[in-house]
Amino acid sequence: MAFGAKTITQIGLRVRSARGWRRALWAFGGGVGAALSMAPYYFLPLLLVGFCVLVWLADGVWQNHKRKRFAGFATGWWFGFGYFLAGMYWMSFSFFVQADQFALLSPLALFGLPAFLALFPALAVMLALKFWRKDWLRVLVLAGFYSVFEYLRGHILTGLPWNLTAQAMAGNAVLPQMTAWLGPYGFGLLVLVLSALPAAMVTGKAGRVGLWPGLASGLGFAGIFLFGLVRLWIHPSTDNMNIEIHIVQPNIPQREKIDWDLWQQNFMRHVDLSRLDGKGAGDKRLIVIWPENAVSLLAEATNARGVIADSLPENAALISGAVRRDAPSADSRYYNSLLVLERDDASVRDASGFVAPMKVTASYDKHHLVPFGEYLPFYGALKRLGLDALAPVAEGFTPGEGLQTLEVSGLKFSPLICYEVIFPGRSYKKEDRPDFIITITNDAWFGDTAGPRQHLDQARLRAIETGLPIMRSANTGISAVIDAQGRIEQRLGLYQQGAITTKLPQKSATPFYSIIGDWIYGLLLMGIVAFLWSRHYLQQKM
Repeated sequence: MAFGAKTITQIGLRVRSARGWRRALWAFGGGVGAALSMAPYYFLPLLLVGFCVLVWLADGVWQNHKRKRFAGFATGWWFGFGYFLAGMYWMSFSFFVQADQFALLSPLALFGLPAFLALFPALAVMLALKFWRKDWLRVLVLAGFYSVFEYLRGHILTGLPWNLTAQAMAGNAVLPQMTAWLGPYGFGLLVLVLSALPAAMVTGKAGRVGLWPGLASGLGFAGIFLFGLVRLWIHPSTDNMNIEIHIVQPNIPQREKIDWDLWQQNFMRHVDLSRLDGKGAGDKRLIVIWPENAVSLLAEATNARGVIADSLPENAALISGAVRRDAPSADSRYYNSLLVLERDDASVRDASGFVAPMKVTASYDKHHLVPFGEYLPFYGALKRLGLDALAPVAEGFTPGEGLQTLEVSGLKFSPLICYEVIFPGRSYKKEDRPDFIITITNDAWFGDTAGPRQHLDQARLRAIETGLPIMRSANTGISAVIDAQGRIEQRLGLYQQGAITTKLPQKSATPFYSIIGDWIYGLLLMGIVAFLWSRHYLQQKM
């Protein structure tokens, strides 16, 4: 143990002494290391390495640099640039789907987005240096400011809470269970403190090594693991035996999906994968789920809805992603929607043997749209630059009214389309808690990269924080059945064509976080501030 502590001390002192481009390189590398703790790598020790490096670099700026604000900002920016470049590189892949039009814009996503997002950790480090200390409490200072700017990143300019620190724990069902109590921001704050705490082993005094911060960090992570094991043990997964779910993953390449000439071919692939080969669901109610924008303008396609009715059992309902419009005209507004299709009770076959088309009994319009992907901010200016083609339709999709609770087969569910599942605390209407969540997505834009895998982890966190099972249908994967405690019961991997047939997991009691929301995170922050102030006050009195 002493040998390891001395090695950490030597590394820490070396990092502290870095200046100029060496400091920037250490910061960049620390950010990349922290990002590799996320999906699909899950190198969790690198989360500790990354944030310890950031603490030591801040030590060096505080001790040795005259222009502390500038140097602190630059250090945090290089850390953030490495973190977001390594963690979100896959965003640039979407520009190669229509490479002839947009490939030249890929560097904006590859480098421009990380450069912008890096401003958040840059400001966090800069402000933390104003309250820096020599002792271990500097870890609380940095973790607190870093966490606050993670929260701001999740809310400013519509928010982008992607790869929050807590998400590093989402590679399995055990580690993220504290999300049910603390939420992603509160749990992320705890993980930040525990990850950065070993940096306090470096005391700055020659020959002195502080062992307790490393021990405290190890015990803290052990506690997280034990808490997860216990919570999963006392909350076993149970199923609703009267409901069967059939999740379709058609695996249609994005170039083919947006080709209108292939509309019928793509539609029939969904239909064929929805058939149960005559087995049916018995006396159970059956819910078939298709992914985001499975069939464009399905609400207007009467013949297609007739084919669906003829292909599914009589006890089946269909939930499908679809682009819809408010009227078939040149001035139509378009929506990225989810439709519920069910039969009339009086639906029977006519003399020719055909079934009446299934009817749209409910719909939901995505309300949290992706900037530059589903709508264009500053549309007029971008149109003059010839970039209006970035919008999927006309001036882009029209946002819906907000979260809704819909009904299908006598059950309530909350619909979330793609990007909407990444927002903590915004998964369902609080006054109308559903039985489960359905999230549909199309991650085909991003290829076989970290993006779809990180997206799945977001869904796992939403299941844990809400206590609701999540049924996830993705065009090219990863489709999954996630129970109310975040266990992935079944999945279809990337670029697999097929379907999942399963019972619907039962929801659990409402978790503490879903009751109190981010107030618990605010209380944790206030606790840190009060603790730091009290220590400062006592030291002044002594």
